[in-house]
Amino acid sequence: MTPPFCLLFDSDGTLVDSEILLAEVMGDILPAFGLPFSARQYLEEFRGVRFQTIIEALEERHGALAEGRFPTLEGEMRHLMERRMRAELLPIDGMPEALTTLGAHPKAVVSNGPARKIRCAMESSGLARHFGDKLYSAYTLNVWKPDPGLYLKAAEAMGQPPERCVVIDDAAVGVAAGLAAGMRVIHLNRFPDEETTPGGAVAIHHAGELPAAVARLATQETAHDPL
Repeated sequence: MTPPFCLLFDSDGTLVDSEILLAEVMGDILPAFGLPFSARQYLEEFRGVRFQTIIEALEERHGALAEGRFPTLEGEMRHLMERRMRAELLPIDGMPEALTTLGAHPKAVVSNGPARKIRCAMESSGLARHFGDKLYSAYTLNVWKPDPGLYLKAAEAMGQPPERCVVIDDAAVGVAAGLAAGMRVIHLNRFPDEETTPGGAVAIHHAGELPAAVARLATQETAHDPL
């Protein structure tokens, strides 16, 4: 009997509704460091993108930060974000129930964020019990989406070949990483009027659709297996 797929979940915007919090935090802090920025700008242009990459893009547009200011900026951003997450963070609607339904599948969180942020997100949202210590950070593995290496390293750590993994991600950089890694990809596209799901990925619009989407992938695999 074919074992269940290994499910590799993005965190922000996929498991937890943290992106609006991050957008607001960045919209508050970055202008104070001389980088014009708004919450809407994060949501429209930079969702899922590495923080350092965002800063580099803004520096190209508005001028470089003063020497030595980046660590201070990042530290203040991370501190405020953690405080807001612990006070306000909720799971994505329907995700707790979906994870329970998918209980037979091995699962991991694979995020462009730091390990401390991933742990905080899982603890604050009540989702930690579904993943245990299977939390894989780009900052630990030193590779960031859209590079497929992040998902490939997480799969290796889980003892799973890429073809047995399903990536669940809401952001374009994560979907691209999963496809480039040769994995099945489910795009949690919560903004279908604004975003397009790339060819090769399966689109869903609510976490409640996830168990059925995973089941369909398993059925398709069985149908293609040689007799």
